[in-house]
Amino acid sequence: MKRKIASWKYPSMLLFGIGISNIGEWIYFIALNLIVLDMTGSPLAVSGLYIIKPLATIFTNFWSGSIIDRLNKRKLMIFLDIFRAMLIILLPVISSIPLIYFIVFILNMASSIFEPASMTYITKLIPSEARKRFNSLHSLVTSGAFLTGPAVAGMLFLIGAPVFAIYLNAIALFFSGIITFLMPNLEKQMIASPSEDKMTIDLLKNDWIEVLNFSRKHSYIMIINFLFSCVMVVMASAIDSLEAAFAKEVLFLSNSEYGFLVTIAGAGIITGAILNALLLKNMRTSLLIGCGAVFVSIGYIIYAFSDSFLAAGIGFFVLSFFNAYANTGFLTFYQNNIPVNMMGRVRSIYSLIEAILIIAATGIMGIAAQMISIQLTVIIGVFVMMILSLILLIFSLHPSKKELYQV
Repeated sequence: MKRKIASWKYPSMLLFGIGISNIGEWIYFIALNLIVLDMTGSPLAVSGLYIIKPLATIFTNFWSGSIIDRLNKRKLMIFLDIFRAMLIILLPVISSIPLIYFIVFILNMASSIFEPASMTYITKLIPSEARKRFNSLHSLVTSGAFLTGPAVAGMLFLIGAPVFAIYLNAIALFFSGIITFLMPNLEKQMIASPSEDKMTIDLLKNDWIEVLNFSRKHSYIMIINFLFSCVMVVMASAIDSLEAAFAKEVLFLSNSEYGFLVTIAGAGIITGAILNALLLKNMRTSLLIGCGAVFVSIGYIIYAFSDSFLAAGIGFFVLSFFNAYANTGFLTFYQNNIPVNMMGRVRSIYSLIEAILIIAATGIMGIAAQMISIQLTVIIGVFVMMILSLILLIFSLHPSKKELYQV
């Protein structure tokens, strides 16, 4: 028992840091939305904040993977936490909207680098036999932040201005950096050579070729990666972009009813994550990925065909409940099958493709909603999502690939 507790010392610290950082991120983004709205009075100016993230990913990820795989991940994560905290401190004192957009763009660039770097560090830190358990707890922590973050933000807005919430996120990032500093240095000998230090076109080209060759050689792994991304990120983001309009113009919900609908989704995430963590031992990774994605799509279908608050609430609960299962399965599969020495490049390049698809799918659904109707557009979107999730299920349950899910 003592040995088991000791083995979870650093994973527990890491989960705590992730939780604090995620709560801070929710508080920061909600507060920033309010600050921009107060400054401009324009909902369009607020929507611009949502476009910045995929644009920053596109601008960053075609080169960031080459840096991530050649640097000490722990030191890079500490630097990015402190760097983001310092930038966030500047936001409340800036009165220029273009300058705020620019800083948010740089912040999202840093986050685009941090995510694959942290994924690589987690993969190195957590033994393969403990990854599924860690990922289930990771889902629980991040889903808890989904509920806790907005709730804390709401309380902060009652006792002070949104500016205070912005500063709180900067403190959370500093704290996350301190926790990372206390984590073990898994790459003490990792020092880039002078030739590797120079970011050249040839270096980027060779890294892209290496990822392409890996993708060709291990096509099944990358098909699972691509299909999961299309279902759980691309299509979900495109459908979610019409969520508020659907609630107001199709279901005729009030602001408070829509807020309660989001709370139901949060309850579904928490419930699913808790049960996932408790029952994980009896679940196969392939089923977590395939069946999890299918049931998320079923939740979206219930929501798309809903004509009342109750039906939409059931759909929201179902889709959010099975999110934890799908994400736990996919992260475990990904960590066990992507070489850790090139995980930064693979994650970055495929995130770049993902960002381009998100922008395209969101744009197409936005135009379709204007030309036909919001509900019909959402229905078409969820059926595309369901078809992709069924294809993912078939691939994930392929008998000849069983060994890839064994760990």
